[in-house]
Amino acid sequence: MRPDDLNNGLVAAEAFTDDERAAVYRAIETRRDVRDQFLSNTIPDDVLRRLLDAAHAAPSVGFMQPWNFILIRDEAVRQSAWEAFSRANEEAEAMFPEEKRSTYRSLKLEGIRKAPLSICVTSDPDRAGPVVLGRTHNSRMDSYSTVCAIQNLWLAARAEGIGVGWVSIFHDEDVRALLGIPDRVEIVAWLCLGYVDQLYGEPELAIKGWRQRLPLEDLVFQDGWGQK
Repeated sequence: MRPDDLNNGLVAAEAFTDDERAAVYRAIETRRDVRDQFLSNTIPDDVLRRLLDAAHAAPSVGFMQPWNFILIRDEAVRQSAWEAFSRANEEAEAMFPEEKRSTYRSLKLEGIRKAPLSICVTSDPDRAGPVVLGRTHNSRMDSYSTVCAIQNLWLAARAEGIGVGWVSIFHDEDVRALLGIPDRVEIVAWLCLGYVDQLYGEPELAIKGWRQRLPLEDLVFQDGWGQK
């Protein structure tokens, strides 16, 4: 868009209908981090394109659009990723107190092998050049923008009946070597995607007693930190 077109770029900002609004909030409230409930059904190309379009429609600071999406369907690659995860997962378990470890082991983290598709989401800090509008004083804004894309994809997936699981337990260098990701590019998420016919009614970690949702009232301050 040329600068002289800016005044003509506005469109009407209409509120959603009651049904549309309810659908948005339902997707938000019933979104889950899926670990083990994936079906084997392949995600059709047109559905996958809708999910990626939703991700690509995310806001980004300076309109830098730093994200890339590496689609991983090959079973051998996913098996290698699972092995890397398993090594890191054993290390992670040992970091928790003994009384927590049995609960930790009950959280079946099988998405990498069970889900028919994985997506490695990366952030390229050089996408918009060395000086980026809005990133001049916070170098992490490209990463935060990429997380917005992930959330868009996650909510769109929920609307499509597709579960998403975010795998974060791995050594960065293992995934980087497996997928040939350049050192300058940040690995933000390994996502497992697949259709699901069951979801937990509440977050799995809450149901299994790992941690409960905090009261919103405890997290909202007025005009300064800690001020109620």
